Amino acid sequence: MSSVGAAAAAAKSQDPTPADPSAIRNVVMVGGSGSGKTTVVEGLLVATGEIQRAGSVEKGTTVTDYDDAEHRTHRTVGTALAPVSYQGTKINIIDAPGYADYLGDLRASIRAADAALFTISAIDGVSGATRVLWDECAAARLPRAILITKLDNPRADYDAVVEACREAFGASVLPMMLPLYESEAVVGALMDILTGKVADYTSGDRKMRDPQGDEVAKLERNRESFIETLITESDDAELLDTYLEGGELDGELLRKDLAVAVAGATFFPIMPMAAPGGVGAVELLQLIAEAFPSPENAPIPEVTTPSGDTVEVKCDPKGPLVAEVVKTTADPYVGRISIVRVFSGTLRADSTIHVAGHGTRPDGSANHSNDERAGTVTSPLGATQRPVPYAIAGDLCAVAKLGSAETGDTLSDPAKPLIVKPWSPPEPMLPIAIKAAKAADEDKLSTGLNRLVGDDPTLRIEQNPETRQLVLWCMGDAHADVTFERLAEKFGVPVERMPYRVPLRETFTSKVEARGRHVKQSGGHGQYAVCDVIVEPLPAGSGFEFVDKVVGGAVPRQFIPSVEKGVRAQMTKGVVAGYPLVDIRVTLYDGKAHSVDSSDAAFQTAGSLALRDAASKGSAVVSLLEPVTAMTIVVDDEHVGTIMSDLSSRRGRLTGTEAVAGGRTMVKAEVPEFEVVNYAVDLRSMARGTGSFTREYLGHEPMPSHRIDAVLEAAKDK
Repeated sequence: MSSVGAAAAAAKSQDPTPADPSAIRNVVMVGGSGSGKTTVVEGLLVATGEIQRAGSVEKGTTVTDYDDAEHRTHRTVGTALAPVSYQGTKINIIDAPGYADYLGDLRASIRAADAALFTISAIDGVSGATRVLWDECAAARLPRAILITKLDNPRADYDAVVEACREAFGASVLPMMLPLYESEAVVGALMDILTGKVADYTSGDRKMRDPQGDEVAKLERNRESFIETLITESDDAELLDTYLEGGELDGELLRKDLAVAVAGATFFPIMPMAAPGGVGAVELLQLIAEAFPSPENAPIPEVTTPSGDTVEVKCDPKGPLVAEVVKTTADPYVGRISIVRVFSGTLRADSTIHVAGHGTRPDGSANHSNDERAGTVTSPLGATQRPVPYAIAGDLCAVAKLGSAETGDTLSDPAKPLIVKPWSPPEPMLPIAIKAAKAADEDKLSTGLNRLVGDDPTLRIEQNPETRQLVLWCMGDAHADVTFERLAEKFGVPVERMPYRVPLRETFTSKVEARGRHVKQSGGHGQYAVCDVIVEPLPAGSGFEFVDKVVGGAVPRQFIPSVEKGVRAQMTKGVVAGYPLVDIRVTLYDGKAHSVDSSDAAFQTAGSLALRDAASKGSAVVSLLEPVTAMTIVVDDEHVGTIMSDLSSRRGRLTGTEAVAGGRTMVKAEVPEFEVVNYAVDLRSMARGTGSFTREYLGHEPMPSHRIDAVLEAAKDK
């Protein structure tokens, strides 16, 4: 029997449903694209006997990428769940996306997990994107370990990557195991620094032995610093005294210290793994089972009643039901599926549960709060949904047919509704204007978008009243592409991208006189209205003023409000490029009326025409205002010069810089929004995936003349 087969036979559990939270580990796989996360997950599934070989789960090339979009992109684009059983411990492996566009899925995965396992390629080393992901987990104080992958490649350099990890993440990052090579590119054995033993795979079976020859010196070189750091970070004073006095260290106590230090997020062991051959799979499973915290030792998010009173909740299967939807998907055969983390109580199949949402839903309705009957509770593996009778506190499961449940919703007992404080999704920064490819699909588009936004908190819909565009805010181009694919496939609504219109505004730059004349005498009831106005600019932010200076009844009193109404209507449409007109004063000082043909509608039209006539008095009479945004950009120090130079080229005004922990810098600037529409994509390229930014609307400022000419030319063509 092979080493993989032997491990599987020893590890396979009888019951996929644990009886106690202490027998559960929830681990999120974190790493940049191409770091080998999905391959590692498959290796663990093979090692535990869940699948026979990599890629053997139905539908797809890997066990976790069962989303159609993943098949086409060869990239994990959503949170996937793969449970394995090892020596009586259920390990829920959450394969989170590593691509920057799916940071929201990572945060949801962090919420569902109690520890994180970082995959770092032995070929590529520590990328800037990996450091960003590490910071996300550090902010959540999530226990972490590092798995160095792709050691079977001839270019792999384990020692160099270890040093890179220590440089990037700190001195508390140390290798717990060392790879021993059978040949130049084949890892044949692993040496455990903690126990001093070697797991030898060279015969095809996993056998334990003592170090031999040069292996002894290699062990001693690494063991001293490992033990010192471990004892220090676990804060075990008694064991530290024993070590300093040169006494014999108890192996069992060292393992307990390892669990304490890892759970406290103060010590981060590094493990090697050659996934294709299964070398390191058993050792990794042992680390997870023995050193990663169980749910009962992990913190629970704040829980309140609907009225806001805090409720103390423990990880107890007998406690009140408190669970959270961390991801929602649509399966073509089963229908809507919610991936759920149970924090307290027991979630049973076919039971009635209370579903409570947060904030305002995409369609503008208030928080949702209703009772639903849960469908089947399953333990998902790829596209396969394996039914289980229940899921206890601390466990992860999938629940079918929760029609109103959205990502971030709380599931609780209808007799005692509770709400879990939600995590904060990242703000989408890439605006994309869209419309249904077919006019008849507008209603279907609205339904589909609302459903997708409910599933994905990093999507936002905006119906811009100024530009009259439907705008979908996304995390990036890849995020947008997958969203459009899902709209087409799941809701039958193909969409078209439109040029995004920055919400500009128009204003007058000089005082002008104008006339609005609306006279129609042919056929039927006539229309007659003439109004003479003065249009002049006001200071920025003043809004609109209408002044009545008509004397002698030139415009009858009852029609003066009609003129103002017509002016206001034209202001919303603009006078030169179709953008709202702001910050002007219109003074009505004269006009003409007809005793029979004058009417409210006629004077509204005349007021509108007067404003348009004023705009035609000269090319410099009307100017455009563009929105300016205050931007805060955080990047690695090495990219600061590039970012500042780029901002200057975008007509940005730099307002300051500030050092940030971890070798990063915060750059602040005020930049016209016209210049940063695609900044979410541009920054990722300039900062190699390590940058982030926020922005806040400051106000509208005059646009340069050469920019105005381009906008007016485009408006004329339209």
